[in-house]
Amino acid sequence: MPVNAAAHLVRIHIDREVFESPDPTTGKALYELAKIPNRRELFREMQGNHEDEPVPRDDTLIDLKKDDHFYSQRAVTISVNGEPYETTELRLSFEELAAIAFPIPPTGQCIEFTITYRDGPPANPKGTLTAGHSVKIKNRMKFDVTATDRS
Repeated sequence: MPVNAAAHLVRIHIDREVFESPDPTTGKALYELAKIPNRRELFREMQGNHEDEPVPRDDTLIDLKKDDHFYSQRAVTISVNGEPYETTELRLSFEELAAIAFPIPPTGQCIEFTITYRDGPPANPKGTLTAGHSVKIKNRMKFDVTATDRS
């Protein structure tokens, strides 16, 4: 990360760990500082009723304040076949959802799963998930997972 000569170090918190970062910095530098995996997004906590701000994983400049708090995961509760399920993942795959719905897989010659969802984020509010794909999730999203034996 290029360090600006005018930058000074600021104490910040990412996932409850204390870090020092130059101010200003970039989103990319914050992801690297806290070793945030590619599957996770970083958010800046906002005060009051304001939505927490996503931090872009690029060279966008970010002005920091002493003791700013960031997090890369926040538990959300989704519904899978009517049962609540809590996760910190931002995306879930077809295979992960099938395993959540059926921790003990059904038996049969040719078991196939169908997964539909609704109440998703604006990018994918509803649809059908197919094998090998994943979907971005949000709090209170609903999934219906059915298993059939096509013998």
